[in-house]
Amino acid sequence: MNRIQKLLMGAACLISVAASAQWQWTDKDGRKVFSDRAPPADILDKNIIKRPGGRTASPVGAPVSGGDLAPTGAAAAAPLGAASASRLSGVDKELAEKKKKAEEAEVAKRKAEEEKVLKVKIENCARAKQAKSSFDSGGRMARTNEKGEREVMDDAARASEVKRIQVVIDSDCK
Repeated sequence: MNRIQKLLMGAACLISVAASAQWQWTDKDGRKVFSDRAPPADILDKNIIKRPGGRTASPVGAPVSGGDLAPTGAAAAAPLGAASASRLSGVDKELAEKKKKAEEAEVAKRKAEEEKVLKVKIENCARAKQAKSSFDSGGRMARTNEKGEREVMDDAARASEVKRIQVVIDSDCK
């Protein structure tokens, strides 16, 4: 292995170590939890096994792996709980804000779609009423067939067309 390959391997190992979970604690059911976020406020300090920076929990008053003294009892839980709660509430606020914006966008989208449908119904209603008045006038009506030829409608064709127009009026002219 040349020198560059050794450096790349070392960098890969460091990256994988840095990407590992920084927090480790035991939850209320006794299961180990690994996370890159602080545990919830209801987790006691004695249940926290590992903290960020490689520090591990230790007996009360014993030095931890940074040379610092570990905070004990309520003094340890209060600052950690407060910091954790404020950070979580900030995340919750952001999440709630994003959710609210998404809901507002969905409502606006739905409203725009309903307005579009209403506009189409109004146009269909106007056209159907105009066609019905033309048929009710009693004049001869003609239409173009598939071949492009003009043909005059007989009484049966007029009756079926009037029925179709009435269905459109009933559905769109409310």
